[in-house]
Amino acid sequence: MFESILCQVPEYDPAVLDAVIELAVEIAREGREGRRIGTLFTLGDAAAVLARSRPLILDPLAGHAESLRHVNDPNLRGTIKELAQLDGAFVINNSGVFVAACRYLDTAGDGVEIPLGLGSRHLAAANISSVTGTVGIVVSESATVRIFCHGKMVGEIIPEQWLLSRQMRMGGTVKQDYVGDLAVITPKTPRWGAKVEK
Repeated sequence: MFESILCQVPEYDPAVLDAVIELAVEIAREGREGRRIGTLFTLGDAAAVLARSRPLILDPLAGHAESLRHVNDPNLRGTIKELAQLDGAFVINNSGVFVAACRYLDTAGDGVEIPLGLGSRHLAAANISSVTGTVGIVVSESATVRIFCHGKMVGEIIPEQWLLSRQMRMGGTVKQDYVGDLAVITPKTPRWGAKVEK
């Protein structure tokens, strides 16, 4: 579904990354109980993310079988949407298994630049992606999903068309794709040597 973003981060399993982005978009669009919520997912290099983070509360995913914690499990998706209301990041390994929830990412923000107006959740995603081999996927409370890799924002997904002119932070020349009523914005030229199919 999100091919223009997937080509920006070629080192990840496209099916897993696509499923995590789809979950993030669902959270951005639906919110919870009539209100918008924000959350952060890290995908890949889970051991490094865990080493650079700490729990905010007892981990609600701890002790559950790995087979029940995969991003494609429909029962887990509802649980993740509920847990997204809590503070902290979700840590997902390369194969799409949720390793931990409610994590505080120990990130100083040195050496990364994010567009003005984006908050600490975005700074944490940019920084953790710069110091580990992870992708940071942020659901903003403004209902925009932003993807960070190697410390840079590589994509924005705006679920509601009217948000396009108000929320776009991706600088430079951009490519805009539409998937249903979603606008997917990525850099016009791919990063990290990936090729974009036209």
